[in-house]
Amino acid sequence: MKCRHCDAAPALRPRGLCWSCYYLPGVREKYPSTSKFARRGVGNFNGCPPLPAFPTQARPGSPEKLALLEERARLRQNLWHPDDATLDEPAPAIAQAG
Repeated sequence: MKCRHCDAAPALRPRGLCWSCYYLPGVREKYPSTSKFARRGVGNFNGCPPLPAFPTQARPGSPEKLALLEERARLRQNLWHPDDATLDEPAPAIAQAG
């Protein structure tokens, strides 16, 4: 099998890359893992996912919070915002533009 990036050298490294391409900065991130043991699904396992745009007033465990978590997962965002409401404290108010 040839390298997925340069299509010249034999692919001897994971992700179907040759030795040289695998260690070039930025190349490895362009090609998803081809391993059957690789992590799959929602998430960004090579760093921190982006924070959601705004915190939520929904209480933990509420149907509104669960729907919001599903939406954040679909958008590949961090599931929890630091200012999300907790069981003890509501989330800070968001200033309305207008």
